[in-house]
Amino acid sequence: MKHKFQLRFGLRSKLFLLSGFLFTLPWFGYQYVWEMEKYLRYGQEQTLVGTARALATALHERANLFDNQASFLPSVEKGKDLYGYQLSQAIQLDGHFLDWPNFTDRAHYYGYDHQLPQIVPDKKAVNKTDTKSDSTSSENHLIQKKLPAEELSLHFTATVGKYDKYLYLFFKVVDDHIIYRGGNSRSIINNDHIELAFVAPSGKFNRYIISNKTSGWLDAYRITDIDENIPVVASKIQGQWLPTQQGYNIELRVPLTEVGNNIAFAIHDVDKVNGEILTSVGSADPSRFDTLGTILVPSPEIERIVKGMSYTNSSIWVVDQHHRVLATGGDIKQANGVWNTRENSTGKSGFWHNIEQNWLLPLYYKVLTKPSNDFIDQLYDAGNLTGKHIESAMSGKAQSQWRLTQDKKALILSAAYPIFINNKVQGAVIVEETTNGIRTLRNRALEKLFSSILAIISLGTLAFFLFATRISSRIRLLRNQAELAIDEHGRINFLDGKNVMPASTTNDEIGDLSRSFSTAVNRLSQYNHYLENMSSRLSHELRTPIAIVRTSLENLGMQSLPESANAYIERAQSGINRLNLILTNMSEATRIEQMLHTTDKVAFDFNQVVTGCLQGYQQIFPNIKFVFNNNDSQTYPVLGSPEHIAQLLDKVIANAVEFSQDKQVVVSLNKVNKSELVLTISNKGPLLPEEMKDRLFDSMVSVRSAAKQKQPHLGLGLYIARLICEFHQAKISADNNYEPDGVTITLSVPMTLGVNH
Repeated sequence: MKHKFQLRFGLRSKLFLLSGFLFTLPWFGYQYVWEMEKYLRYGQEQTLVGTARALATALHERANLFDNQASFLPSVEKGKDLYGYQLSQAIQLDGHFLDWPNFTDRAHYYGYDHQLPQIVPDKKAVNKTDTKSDSTSSENHLIQKKLPAEELSLHFTATVGKYDKYLYLFFKVVDDHIIYRGGNSRSIINNDHIELAFVAPSGKFNRYIISNKTSGWLDAYRITDIDENIPVVASKIQGQWLPTQQGYNIELRVPLTEVGNNIAFAIHDVDKVNGEILTSVGSADPSRFDTLGTILVPSPEIERIVKGMSYTNSSIWVVDQHHRVLATGGDIKQANGVWNTRENSTGKSGFWHNIEQNWLLPLYYKVLTKPSNDFIDQLYDAGNLTGKHIESAMSGKAQSQWRLTQDKKALILSAAYPIFINNKVQGAVIVEETTNGIRTLRNRALEKLFSSILAIISLGTLAFFLFATRISSRIRLLRNQAELAIDEHGRINFLDGKNVMPASTTNDEIGDLSRSFSTAVNRLSQYNHYLENMSSRLSHELRTPIAIVRTSLENLGMQSLPESANAYIERAQSGINRLNLILTNMSEATRIEQMLHTTDKVAFDFNQVVTGCLQGYQQIFPNIKFVFNNNDSQTYPVLGSPEHIAQLLDKVIANAVEFSQDKQVVVSLNKVNKSELVLTISNKGPLLPEEMKDRLFDSMVSVRSAAKQKQPHLGLGLYIARLICEFHQAKISADNNYEPDGVTITLSVPMTLGVNH
């Protein structure tokens, strides 16, 4: 069973679907740009390693740049060996750490593990020796003492920084009792105080004590080698003593001319006025030269070399063998690489530019991501840089690595290259860049690629659509011409005497098909014309020999013949009559068709014609009962030929009578609307074959079986009825009835309004 509704998939839809393959172009372009980005990253990696190699080459075998003790130490002890962070600006000496960058991360905690032992007499040893040996040195009766952790009331955090010509120190001290030096006290150690020790660049060992009588500006003293009890005011050390809720803050600065490679500091806690020192906490013992720790500050000489390389748009670090930064240059947020080039769109305008900026770019960046310079990178601490690439460089092998920032907004490429002095690795150069330059270049390439491909796809799709529309319109025109060329009855239609399917002049496949159809229709028209005229020609050609045969039989009948010959003459005469009837029927359709072309239409009462015909049929077919359902008083004006309407009824009634099984024919005439009449003629009898219902009114079509044909039938009766209906612009159809079975012929005739007859 066929579906009544089927999805139509025309040429335009197919070509539009095929044009969808154009949308794979952006995907291929996207993959291509990604491949190019991989090569660009590889190129950036090689360039970065080359930059690190170039800077390391400038530092090879230059021991004078690494001649301080801090760089050549076999190991460093955190808290004792210090690192002076490079400050971006001078520190205001106010006792607050707010202007110290990353104070919490860079400050080191000093507590119980950093206690300095206190030298006190050993009472047990003194009692044993009492008076035996007065000359015994007191050093034999001294011990080192440390307070338990629960009794320790002093701890602090400290950080060191370098800016310009000064070394800055900040101490955040937690102390439950702050004891200042008395106003008249000559001692500077019987109160809370801080002790500093430096080895000057000249090699001289200097000790300083900061002992304040009150909060505010620092009172600094230098301990001389001549007499430790006679301190000298040290005006070069400047700073601030600021009390806090937990204790106090000390912020100070020392000229770099006083500071070499060694340093130590300690804070001494006294809990009562003029009391003894209870505990001391510090980085190392400031009183002895051999116990001092080291301090490393960024090297000005190396920084000058690095500064010359900072124009490469890279962030550069130089570290010693302990991973501590000796010099740095550049800003990682500005280190986008040599590919950081982008066209300046300022001043551009135009229709396409506005579409691209307002519509396309926001759409593109639903997929793409813009590189951001607002990222956070806190992986490195200038005091101790870490990483596999740095470890590899310290082992003598250059290496690079990729890493994401902590906020995952940027991808950073790092390259490390070793620095050799006397065939030993004494440090490394680390060069870093982000991939923002490559990502910007990639985005710009994708923007141009997507815009170009979008334009190509749009124009291509439009061209395909117009091309498909053109082809489909030509095919539809050819279809319409083919449908109009032959009517529903198989006859060739003509418009103004010409074939309705003219040959196309287009020189392509559709034009060839049109010309082939036109040729076929012309040949079919000629053949149909021949068939239509064949009956009249046969009728004309056969009548003469039939007349000769008829005359000869008549003359033969007038002769005295044997009795047995009369039967043959009668059969010959019957055959001649039958043949004459066939010729009459054959010529009738042609004759009626010709007559209809010359017949004038007049107005007549359709009801009156049907009523009169039925009265005559009742006499012609006395054994048939005709039932007529109509309103006798009603007048139905129709424009046409009443004689031909009567002839039409003759043909239809004759068929109904012949196939009626109950000897009854029902005729109904009704007015459907103001302009249409419907005449139905029904009988009970055999049903029409389904395949013949639409062909019943064609020429030479009959549903009678040969056994039931008492006289010759050529299937022209209902064909003539159809010709008469067409002349009256009426419609005729045949349908089966069920329960009981039968056939109904329906005739729809248009009425003529406002016509007097």
